[in-house]
Amino acid sequence: MQKIEIVDKISRQTGVGRKEALQVVECFMEVVKDSLSNGENVYLRGFGSFIVKHRAEKVARNINKNTSVVIPAHDVPAFKPSRDFTLD
Repeated sequence: MQKIEIVDKISRQTGVGRKEALQVVECFMEVVKDSLSNGENVYLRGFGSFIVKHRAEKVARNINKNTSVVIPAHDVPAFKPSRDFTLD
């Protein structure tokens, strides 16, 4: 499902116009992105959590060139579904 399909579905189910639904979806994504980039997790009860995971520095190998490469420590965004989140 793409963003425009989500917007269309929200628009139909709520009776809100497509422009307003698009604005809400984009604003939600921006808030989540800003929170994660500031190191804050986002918790949506009954749905799941958008969290920041820290990856430690590690040594990887480039098998084509047979060299070692150091990958620095970094943070990555992740989604963890709640226990109530089911795919029925």
